[in-house]
Amino acid sequence: MDKDEVLTWLKRRGTKRTIQAMARYGIPSDGAVGVPIGTLLTLSKRLGKDHTLAMALWQSGCYEARLLAAMIDDPRRVMPRQMNTWAASFDSWAVCDTVCFHLFSRTPFAWEKARQWSASPHEFVKRSGFALMASLVLRDKAAPAKQFLALLPLIERGAQDERNFVKKSVNWALRTIGKRDPVLNVAALKLAKRLALSENASCRWVGKDAARELASPKVRSRLASRAK
Repeated sequence: MDKDEVLTWLKRRGTKRTIQAMARYGIPSDGAVGVPIGTLLTLSKRLGKDHTLAMALWQSGCYEARLLAAMIDDPRRVMPRQMNTWAASFDSWAVCDTVCFHLFSRTPFAWEKARQWSASPHEFVKRSGFALMASLVLRDKAAPAKQFLALLPLIERGAQDERNFVKKSVNWALRTIGKRDPVLNVAALKLAKRLALSENASCRWVGKDAARELASPKVRSRLASRAK
């Protein structure tokens, strides 16, 4: 399938109900045709990895086409320039998180971009930095704990950002890192408790929410079973 065939395929399967559901989750519907994520994942498996098609779909500006582009692009062919260009055009948490999880976290530049973007003044670029951190916990199984520990100061600084889409991604990164192993749990929980006592409202929210999960019996039990 080429770009036009994919776009036609998507339009035929879009529904108003899906578009309405997007609005409830704070996802802009401009350029959307209303295709569920599950349908996109099924199509991505059918298409396989195709960098050229992914680039064309991204350029179309269609919401679902951009999500699909992240699913089918070949991370071996993704360069920093493309990552910067795509990140600069993110306009929703859904596009940001999907691209970071399905594509950017699989590239050799993921760690570098996570650190770099976490200091960006642009809301969704900054969110991308922390979304990448959370994604790397799941993607980079070989990374030692010290690599994630080095991200905690960036998370502490990021927690001061009161913009909703940023602070939620900071919280996501902190919680995910803290659930990776017992060592990281102790360090992440320590940071969460410190943030919870901050005078900054955003820091307090990030800290309290993260501490609640990281100190929960469910998480502690899971980590203890992994340590055996």
